[in-house]
Amino acid sequence: MAKKQRANTQTDQAPLLSVVIPVYNERDFVAELVDRVLAQDYLMEVLLIDDGSTDGSVEILQGLADQNPCIRAHFHAHNQGKGAALRTGFEMARGDFILIQDADLEYDPRDYGKLLEPLLDGRADVVYGSRFLGGPHRVLNYHHYLANRFLTMLSNVLTGLNLTDMETCYKVFRRDILIDMALRQNRFGFEPEFTARIAKRRCRVYEVPISYSGRDYSEGKKITWKDGVAALWTIMRSRFDA
Repeated sequence: MAKKQRANTQTDQAPLLSVVIPVYNERDFVAELVDRVLAQDYLMEVLLIDDGSTDGSVEILQGLADQNPCIRAHFHAHNQGKGAALRTGFEMARGDFILIQDADLEYDPRDYGKLLEPLLDGRADVVYGSRFLGGPHRVLNYHHYLANRFLTMLSNVLTGLNLTDMETCYKVFRRDILIDMALRQNRFGFEPEFTARIAKRRCRVYEVPISYSGRDYSEGKKITWKDGVAALWTIMRSRFDA
């Protein structure tokens, strides 16, 4: 990819990367996160999808979009969930590749290079960034780790994939794989639903190690056991409707 441009214009040499960032009540983190994204040396557009924030995030996102032509913002009138915000971002995306980036600081944009390499080399259609392949990470709740590994294992059984981290935020893929892909999950069920869809389409999937600095609930982590149960249901249902 070519060096990052400040406008949403492609060149003949450089594919455009669409970074889709769902935002819900991330006032304290999102501006720094966007700075870290823009520091990466790629031709990109940054799509900020606010999902009904009530903490002042809306004003921050609007200000970021007003200041930089490569940033666009969209605002949901009320909270619908991460999956719904991502669908909005996918519809807005103009890039050759789409990268999903959480709005907090758990995932490091400096990992973009290793995430994009298999796509740019033509070896992959989809790349997952795994927190369990040896990258540096903050040690957090063991029960979250167990739940993640269980959901990933069950997803693998039903899809035939061999992922180590199905629930990861970092998923990067060619935009054209979304054509006619019916994504319906509004919350964190997006992760197993998307995984089932790409497996059904026999996409070439790679995993690469990433760093991870996870939050606990006192720091604003939002996913709960209810989302885990919903993900389990989505995985089971995906066997029949993927």
